[in-house]
Amino acid sequence: MSPSSLESPGRAPAFSGPLEKPAATLDLLMLIPTYNESENIIGLIERVLALSPHWGVLVVDDHSPDGTWALVEEFQKKRSAHVYLLHRYTDRGRGKSGIDGFKKALEMGVPVIGEMDADGSHAPEDLPAMVERLPGVDGVIGSRLVPGGREEGRPFSRTLITRLANLYIRLVLAMPLKDITSGYRIFRREILQDVPWDHLVSQGPSVLQEILYIVFKKGGRLAEVPITFRDRVLGTSTLNSRILRDSLGKILLFRNVYRKVSPLRPEKTR
Repeated sequence: MSPSSLESPGRAPAFSGPLEKPAATLDLLMLIPTYNESENIIGLIERVLALSPHWGVLVVDDHSPDGTWALVEEFQKKRSAHVYLLHRYTDRGRGKSGIDGFKKALEMGVPVIGEMDADGSHAPEDLPAMVERLPGVDGVIGSRLVPGGREEGRPFSRTLITRLANLYIRLVLAMPLKDITSGYRIFRREILQDVPWDHLVSQGPSVLQEILYIVFKKGGRLAEVPITFRDRVLGTSTLNSRILRDSLGKILLFRNVYRKVSPLRPEKTR
């Protein structure tokens, strides 16, 4: 790939995947936002697909310079069933890719939509337990911080930051959840239809907390299931102190913006 091929200003996202309607064949669609995850993506896709013939993946790639998107396209040619790709060329970033991914997944009509990290830190093998917990609730969080959940391979400083960040968010937003920063979660399609996707405050990683807070404020019933979070082995993380600081700064803004949001249900049960 030449350097010029990596920049396509103004080009609309390209969508590819099986021709049949996903809603007719899929029970669950997992979004996987990617940027330079060529070392991880194919193995992760294979692990998700191995869990159920009725589960699929939607890779949302920000035109990765390492050709992650090209690997997914090649994989689609070999095993096209239930593998979708949304190839984004502009307006890159974890927040925007997640937003575009959820919007596309809602268009596809799959009844349960989730997301997970591409770096292998979220084990697909935890998905069945999350799906089993879904009856009676609107969303399930893969949690490191409930009994049975844990982290492996992370330095103590990162674990401490995770716990302090969650404590801060829980206090500010008054959400009765332990792991609000988890990027591993599944939702019923109906509750996601109430999210104002084109008018979200955050365009960065804090969109994870914003979506969760909107679901909570709308009366969504949320549960947590313990997972084992494993620090990435391959590739490089894009998270840095500036991104973390900016994300935490958005939390107060979320509380003010959505303060008057009325729940869809008179009561919430968890």
